Amino acid sequence: MIECKNLTKIYKNGDAETVVLNNVSFVIADGEFIAIMGPSGSGKSTLMHLIGALDTPTSGSYFLDGQDISKLSDDELADIRKNKIGFVFQSFNLLARATVLRNVALPLVYAGVPKEKREETARQALFQTGMEEKRFKHLSNQLSGGQMQRVAIARALVNNPSLILADEPTGNLDTKTGEIVLKTFENLNQKGRTIMVLSPIKFFYLKLAKIILFDFCQIWLILKIIF
Repeated sequence: MIECKNLTKIYKNGDAETVVLNNVSFVIADGEFIAIMGPSGSGKSTLMHLIGALDTPTSGSYFLDGQDISKLSDDELADIRKNKIGFVFQSFNLLARATVLRNVALPLVYAGVPKEKREETARQALFQTGMEEKRFKHLSNQLSGGQMQRVAIARALVNNPSLILADEPTGNLDTKTGEIVLKTFENLNQKGRTIMVLSPIKFFYLKLAKIILFDFCQIWLILKIIF
């Protein structure tokens, strides 16, 4: 479960202060599918950095699975990112000259997992995204945009994280391909994954549990969807 209490982030430059996140509070239950929506500069990317343990708040607290992440050291934050959070980015961030399987297995290399187990775990993660097995040996630069994003999603899954964070994952894709990628997230959520997607304000056809609307560095509205 995610619980944010009065999260605030302020950047200082001499005597000048810039508030980029202002007193944000919300709760996300395990297995929920949430969209964080808002215009550019609204504070949603800063929130993702805090939720993803990439940064710490100026004030307030952030609990992930009962642990106060806002008070951890840099090394402890790195362990949280490695073990509990999977990231999916708009630009894919794949190794162009590496195979699909190697790209997905890369986090397991850093985790010290033996080669045979790495490959099998990577294969299972790819199957979860609907990637065809015949693509596993292809180089990532031989794939379409939608296929590359599926590889990126599989890489985020490979360490079995409790939370998937996706930062505008369809931003570089056409509408049809973007819908396929978002459907992949929906399928993963139906299997119990907690997923948070950041997006500009737009209509989502997905079965979301919550939509959190951001503007002016704070939450404007939280919509809970009932099906």
